[in-house]
Amino acid sequence: MLAGSAPADQAQPLSISVHGLRSTKGQILVCVTRQARYFPDCSKDPDRRHLTIAATDQAMPLGVVPPGDYGLAIIHDENANGKLDTFAGIPREGVGFSRNPPIRFGPPSFRSAQFSVAGGAVRQDVKVKYFL
Repeated sequence: MLAGSAPADQAQPLSISVHGLRSTKGQILVCVTRQARYFPDCSKDPDRRHLTIAATDQAMPLGVVPPGDYGLAIIHDENANGKLDTFAGIPREGVGFSRNPPIRFGPPSFRSAQFSVAGGAVRQDVKVKYFL
């Protein structure tokens, strides 16, 4: 085992840094899931981790998670209404995903956003994209 690492089967801290916010209005809605079928809207995932945090570019802790593969999606909920506002299916608010996969027509796949938690703390640096 490397210095500073932990056993791979031990829960680890997960944190997020958000980059590219166009304002600090509202809040960031964070969804973390282990199931591809619930990504990126993990509202129906019984094991999801769904958090609401301040809209800031500071590193923010998301708690401790068990080892495994995860996908993370965020919404910059600028009007703080608790949902992603759209116009003709296009997000009016910022969105971002773990590993920053390209966003084309619709959200990226779970596989393209997937990251692993094992043996040490994990921080995801997420770039927010705005379309309108």
